[in-house]
Amino acid sequence: MRRLHASAFAFVLAAACAASVAAQAPRLAPATRAFVSIDAPVVALTHARVIDGTGAPAAADQTVVIRDGTIAEVGPSASVQVPAGARAVDLSGKTLIPGLVMLHEHMFYPAGAGVYNELAYSFPRLYLAGGVTTMRTGGNMSGYTDFNLKRAIDAGDVPGPKIDATGPYLEGPGLPILYIHALTGVDDARRMVNYWADQGATSFKAYMHISRAELGAAAEEAHRRGLKITGHLCSVTFSEAADLGIDDLEHGLVVATDFVRDKKPDQCPPNQAVLASIAALDVDGPALQGLIRKLVDRHVAVTSTLTVFETLVPGREPASDGALDAMAPEVRDQYLRRRARIAVDRKSPWGALFQKEMAFEHAFAKAGGLLVAGTDPTGYGGVVAGFSDQREIALLVEAGFTPIEAIRVATMNGATYLGRDHTIGSIAAGKAADLVVVDGDPTSRIGDITKVETVFKDGIGYDSAKLVAATKGTVGLR
Repeated sequence: MRRLHASAFAFVLAAACAASVAAQAPRLAPATRAFVSIDAPVVALTHARVIDGTGAPAAADQTVVIRDGTIAEVGPSASVQVPAGARAVDLSGKTLIPGLVMLHEHMFYPAGAGVYNELAYSFPRLYLAGGVTTMRTGGNMSGYTDFNLKRAIDAGDVPGPKIDATGPYLEGPGLPILYIHALTGVDDARRMVNYWADQGATSFKAYMHISRAELGAAAEEAHRRGLKITGHLCSVTFSEAADLGIDDLEHGLVVATDFVRDKKPDQCPPNQAVLASIAALDVDGPALQGLIRKLVDRHVAVTSTLTVFETLVPGREPASDGALDAMAPEVRDQYLRRRARIAVDRKSPWGALFQKEMAFEHAFAKAGGLLVAGTDPTGYGGVVAGFSDQREIALLVEAGFTPIEAIRVATMNGATYLGRDHTIGSIAAGKAADLVVVDGDPTSRIGDITKVETVFKDGIGYDSAKLVAATKGTVGLR
């Protein structure tokens, strides 16, 4: 066998490596590539402050080397060598955090009473622009849209985050929303789980009027297929759901019906009765502490969605200027009129309820519970993809978490719940290069979390400002 000359061998090896990189590099359609600012086989992000998502203190002057979409090395800039030929980016004065992993997001948005528009254009771009690289849709109004959108993003045809797509709501009779099927019993619940799992659903969500028997059957079928089930519950209490095997509870304390006096089984009490029962609770009292212990012992996670509840609280600031600019003019006007009425509502119970929800989430996490984060862009508007994901982190800090802890809730905790903490959720060698470049220091000024410049998804850097600009005036319409 003829031996290759050393230089020829080096050329063949380099060509093979280049071919391998080309084969692994994701194909991006021109409409997606228009938002890409950094794309190279090897990228070195130098002199950055790194918040790694694990809860560890921020590390100063770090270099992160990305190779073929994966984090190859992380360490002090003095000791990490920038590889020859790498695209080097100086991040002095900037912070790297993991890509956000948010677990109560939607691709729809309220367009009036009981009406929701699918935002398959604006929301994927805004989620990515805000730093969200992985998201779970916390409910599905339109059947196939979320699954098809996920496939389009994965194929590189649409810019957006990785999607954990939830099947259509598992709901009983009684909800006046025409998009949602009303279950007819246990067999129907099982059929829905299996049908939508076959279509691509990777999680499920139970809703307000489901029965205990239907929830138990749905949980059993989901778990049999290796999938998880969450719930925004009312007819079923948190304690009952934990006994039935639910994996996650959406929204936290303010939707729990466990404390409503004379609650009837499998019936959703009036909303005022639920809120009154929560208002009367002592967060440190035995009733709520007992529920917290049960949820922790049963490994039931809780999803914080402080952003949607903030819209109900008088005296709070309205949506950010960026979010308002993203809204279609008529949607913005509708939202601001409603917001103005709430701002002067002196009888609203939501000021105290909002503080109690924050205290509950902090107590749940401190007791060892897995708190994850989302935004729930529903209500009457004002919760806008991307912008509200950043706001959720700031609200967790207001709730008593340190910035480091809040970022962990929105990154590593979400990855842990999804069972993907070995590949996403923190900045570590061997993990996907899902990273967010922030211009500033969120550890000392949590407001800096809004100053996103570049979002890396699988090693490709997207220009946040360009993504936002492309969606101006579209939220609520498309």
